[in-house]
Amino acid sequence: MDLITKTLFLCSALALANGAPAHTQDAAAHDGEAHAAVPDRCAGIEFDAITPDENGITFFFKGAHMWKGYHGPALLSNQSFKELDDIHHIGHVDAAFRMHNPANQDVHDHIYFFLDDKVFRYFNHSLEDGYPKEIQEEFPGVPTHLDAAVECPHGECTEDSVLFIKGHDVHVYDIATKTVKTKTWAHLPVCTSALRWMEGHYCFHGHNFTRFNPVSGEVSGNYPKDARDYFMRCADHGHGGGSKVRKCSEVKLDAITTDDAGKTYLFAGPIYMRLDTHRDGFHAFLITRTWKEVTGGVDAVFSYSDKTYLIKDDQVYIYKAGVPYILVEGYPKTLKEELGIEGHVDAAFHCPGEHTVHVIQGQHMRDVDLTATPRVVTRDVPLPVSDIDAGYCGSDGVKIFKGSQFYHYESPMILAMGKIAPELHNITPEMMGCQE
Repeated sequence: MDLITKTLFLCSALALANGAPAHTQDAAAHDGEAHAAVPDRCAGIEFDAITPDENGITFFFKGAHMWKGYHGPALLSNQSFKELDDIHHIGHVDAAFRMHNPANQDVHDHIYFFLDDKVFRYFNHSLEDGYPKEIQEEFPGVPTHLDAAVECPHGECTEDSVLFIKGHDVHVYDIATKTVKTKTWAHLPVCTSALRWMEGHYCFHGHNFTRFNPVSGEVSGNYPKDARDYFMRCADHGHGGGSKVRKCSEVKLDAITTDDAGKTYLFAGPIYMRLDTHRDGFHAFLITRTWKEVTGGVDAVFSYSDKTYLIKDDQVYIYKAGVPYILVEGYPKTLKEELGIEGHVDAAFHCPGEHTVHVIQGQHMRDVDLTATPRVVTRDVPLPVSDIDAGYCGSDGVKIFKGSQFYHYESPMILAMGKIAPELHNITPEMMGCQE
């Protein structure tokens, strides 16, 4: 269990960074500041701006410095975004965000930096032609000298939007209509930077952060929290402090599934990771954070009809998909009651568009019709493989995981008909954020 737990915690690749250019009165003054003492984010500092780039690497800015990723040394920000320095002689960035506008690929995933009354737009760390511009020219109705900015995609906000924050005022900019609605959230701390991470919106203030609802400004949960416990690796802080990224050869899964909303979850020991949010980093959380009734890990997980089924020992927990996940009334139930099977389950998977869950027990795959009442096994076939840990079915077929490797089949039918085990493939960094 310890190895399993470490594997995912250490696979966490929370790509976060700090560092920022700074406004000064003249180039000489700026040059002196740029070579001033390097800030230590683990000492507890207040960030000037935070933004991920198009590759999912998040930069945290402070004065003339920045950090790439959740660990590593501070760098001079003009090494990555030199025009901010050359053109503006900056002392710090006021605000920054990554644009979310899939309808316009000319701006989607571009980074915007705000300095006084100017806005700079970058892609692939190159300044776009025509920039800098006046903020009012690019974003009509948005004030200058901002404190923070953060994107808010449709679904999290009413429309694809950007939240521009100045003091306690939040200027909600509708990207399509280029209109602004201003709200005052006096209950929130004054944000010196903001970040959208794993579908959550975070206001950073001092060395702390507060998660807020981007529509109402509501704060739920115990906040503020120390940023060093979550958004960087610091000794004596957080749940991943001092760890190293584990090798892919050490990965061992318990389950993997994708729900109807397209969220892909990987389970190992008492923790899980979201794989579809890889651009925010691979980060591990306790299973009880999302499915609070399930303790001590899972044996198998599958998703069907807007519900997620978690199997632990001889119990089946069914949750309504969504945030938060809510346990269906009357659950957990026994495997016999819910799926018509008994005994230990090694893996389970459901293919999109089907009504069958494929349950692997030892060297047998048992198919259960999810539309039947009561549910019973409709097919029981021997498998050419054994010691299976997890199964997954997606658009590219079926993956059956065994340790740090997996078998690939074109369909459950091919798996069921197979007489000889196919070639084993290795889990890769791109799949799960581990290290080769």
